[in-house]
Amino acid sequence: MKKILTLPLKNQWFEMTKAGIKKEEYGEINSYWFKRLVLDYKEVADYYSINPNDDSQIQGYCSVPFWRKTTAFIPFYYNLMLLDYPKLTDAEKIIKLEHKGIEIRTGNPEWGAEPNKLYFVIKHGKIIK
Repeated sequence: MKKILTLPLKNQWFEMTKAGIKKEEYGEINSYWFKRLVLDYKEVADYYSINPNDDSQIQGYCSVPFWRKTTAFIPFYYNLMLLDYPKLTDAEKIIKLEHKGIEIRTGNPEWGAEPNKLYFVIKHGKIIK
């Protein structure tokens, strides 16, 4: 069953996303995002002898190019972007976007990523009405 990926954003990133400028979001390489984004993360952790609660082990796993390309991510139905934490009736503060996948790679510093740092990169498509 496909899930919805919900991400609260600060005003700057929300407005850039709404305007179609910012096409991706960044999740730190840590246990929180690993568990939230990686499909069957427990099986991946067991197979590679990674403690899914140890950020340094997850960072080591994600730094290997082969694993970056072969890691399977949850197939989200769409990305729901929120300006902070709005009421569900506040449509101006909610954007529904096509989910275009997730990668492990560096991000765009103009969009909030630190240079040369690996992230879980959540890619957006068009706005869904």
